[in-house]
Amino acid sequence: MRNLEQMPGHLIRRLQQIAVAVFHTEVDAVGFDMTPVQFAALVRVAENPGIDQITLAGLIAYDRTTIAGVVDRLVQKGFLSRAVSEKDRRAKVLHMTDAGTDALSRLSPAVEKAQQVMLSGLDRQEADDFMRLLQKATEAVNDLSRAPLRSGSKAAEKD
Repeated sequence: MRNLEQMPGHLIRRLQQIAVAVFHTEVDAVGFDMTPVQFAALVRVAENPGIDQITLAGLIAYDRTTIAGVVDRLVQKGFLSRAVSEKDRRAKVLHMTDAGTDALSRLSPAVEKAQQVMLSGLDRQEADDFMRLLQKATEAVNDLSRAPLRSGSKAAEKD
């Protein structure tokens, strides 16, 4: 058996633990109680006003059945509004509130700092190479995920 420290799954899990801890440290420092998934949801709703919850789940690679809980928390915080879709009464569409837009603008520098901290052990070229390879590896196995990332058009087609 390979050494545990040489297994990509182990190292990816460890980096994920560290990434979440760093995210929370930076976000807490600017006065927000926000998870990485909630932040991703805010970003995608800001980019896609009126998006439905199922499409949002695909755009952030989150489980369709549990996205409602993420949205519930963002609505409770006053960052999103949710309404029944005029096109499909079964669907819920999402919009940023003014408080959500303000939160996103205040959170973004903290989240950017977190990204820099996560890669601080690498020089610029190594960080660029790591990101390129991480994206390539992730894209190659995306469809093996229980919640694969979907592009806007793919999310609408598949869901």
